[in-house]
Amino acid sequence: MPASTMTDAFIDSLSASAVDLADAVTLPPSCYTSDTFYEFEKEALYYGEWQCVGREDWIAKPGDYFTTRTVNEPIIVSRNLEGKVRAMSAVCQHRAMLVAEGSGSARGFLCPYHHWSYSLDGTLVAAPAMNRTCNFDRKASSLPRFAVEIWNGFIFVNFNENAAPLAPRLAHVAEAIAGYDLPTAEGPRPDPGARLPWNWKVMFENNNDGYHASRLHAGPLHDFVPSGKAEFPPSEPEDAGFLRFNGTLHADASFNATQRAVLPIFPGLSDAARNRMTFANVPPSLSLIMMSDMVIYLILRPDGPQSLEMDTGLLFAPGAMKDPTFDHKLDMNMRATAHIIAQDFHVDELVQEGLRSRFAPRGRYSWQEGAQGQFNKWLVHRYRTAHKRLAGLENVS
Repeated sequence: MPASTMTDAFIDSLSASAVDLADAVTLPPSCYTSDTFYEFEKEALYYGEWQCVGREDWIAKPGDYFTTRTVNEPIIVSRNLEGKVRAMSAVCQHRAMLVAEGSGSARGFLCPYHHWSYSLDGTLVAAPAMNRTCNFDRKASSLPRFAVEIWNGFIFVNFNENAAPLAPRLAHVAEAIAGYDLPTAEGPRPDPGARLPWNWKVMFENNNDGYHASRLHAGPLHDFVPSGKAEFPPSEPEDAGFLRFNGTLHADASFNATQRAVLPIFPGLSDAARNRMTFANVPPSLSLIMMSDMVIYLILRPDGPQSLEMDTGLLFAPGAMKDPTFDHKLDMNMRATAHIIAQDFHVDELVQEGLRSRFAPRGRYSWQEGAQGQFNKWLVHRYRTAHKRLAGLENVS
């Protein structure tokens, strides 16, 4: 997709994906493959939307920190000595060396290259041998800071430090999942994210696709969550997230050979919540797959138009991990989940290959793909807004 095709006409063509689902078509294939569209998408989504980067309990104590990245922007998330969560660029403001890697505990961050040092808030503390540099402004050389918000125990950052709050636009999602009490849920920090060779939207769509569940995953590990019991609560394009409910054939269903929860049930769940699986989505970065005894969370971090890194974590009811049989019971769930994930990943990779074809369509939707319609409306609203803003800047210049 050459730059010349990012035109008013192309942006207008996206509207066909954001109408009622019965009339909608999928986004153009170039939205999943094009370098140019990916660069536009950074401006439209990633530089102004809230993005999940991890869980608050990953940095439980003052001085704790972890590093991550999204759209190739290195990020540090820390808890300062006053106990507040902070987020900032990991790029030293001298010669662009990264000042931190991995995770750990520290009183500040020292660039290993030339020993510029920064506080846990990102403030430049010391810059050796800069006394002869004319007009050097130490205050202007702090690490760029990001806005931070904690939502249900998840840490969100926004590259725009003055961004409007996230939580008010997630009120209906928060209400639907309140019974899980996610701020108190427990789970280990996930292993480093795998790199996956497909566009982040392919991944996000697969997480929310009820249509394929009874088909791709047909069999005893998934048949208790039939596609025909999918529901899609309404949302608005301006909202920060949306939901998919999928009824189950019996209460407290879970992914294992018994088809029933083997770990402790989240104690606050209503009868309605215990008779369905809930999929909660905060694009562009967080998907939650919620069962009565386990929550799987996926943090999507693109690193190119046709690839992403993804952190996959688990959350359980408070105290569940203390059960001496916990690891054995969890193994039952994870064996089934791994089988389902392998099917999804195989399909995702082949979808990405198909999207590169000259014969890739703008296909039609089934009613069982209602979450895709909501996702499209969320995306197209932001694509249009960004295009108008960027076109205005071009006209000014």
